[in-house]
Amino acid sequence: MTESEISLSCSRREARKRDRQEMILQVAQRYFLDHGYAGTTMSGIAATLGGSKGTLWNHFPSKEALFAAVLDRVARAYRARLSQILDAEGDLDAVLLRACASLIGKITSAEAIAVHRVVIAESGRFPELSRIFFELAPRNTRALLAAFLERAMQRGQLRTADPLDAARALMSLCMAGTHQQLLMGQISSFGPENIERDAAFAVDLFLRAYAPEPRSAPTPTPTSSI
Repeated sequence: MTESEISLSCSRREARKRDRQEMILQVAQRYFLDHGYAGTTMSGIAATLGGSKGTLWNHFPSKEALFAAVLDRVARAYRARLSQILDAEGDLDAVLLRACASLIGKITSAEAIAVHRVVIAESGRFPELSRIFFELAPRNTRALLAAFLERAMQRGQLRTADPLDAARALMSLCMAGTHQQLLMGQISSFGPENIERDAAFAVDLFLRAYAPEPRSAPTPTPTSSI
């Protein structure tokens, strides 16, 4: 077998492996949402996939690793979209509105609410759940927002402050409306106007809180009278 044939064979094998992992993650995501973390077993996922438990373990060594991979897959896809929205050269107000609307749209999706409820309900018994969730979702999103806000601070568009704290404040404002109502079961449906209203509310308060410090007027030079 030539070197090119060996390389092609390896590429095909890697492609099959990636396809298999993607299928596992899709099935596992649905299984976690339907059964919760405690009710999910590697055996159950393997049975749903129609393969052996050993094959599943070859890809993911534990249920914790599989849950982390499911979250990471979803979070990475969203961060890629958000990074495109956070245009450092765009109008700050408009960019923040688009970013907040995107974030609110993501966290109010049926799957995001379901995952959040699983983490809240079961993190007492499984502390690793909250750790995995925070490290792969809110923390990485906050870091992405913080990098954008820090550049805005350096340009004088926002007052100088801790950019991570600023990102945390903005994310909290985004979660304070429709997301919180959905999470607590106060509402079961909403429309685009809810997302737009929540985004406008969050950006308005954020920009008021982080408005640039007013420049002090120069002290006039006293003139001497002769």
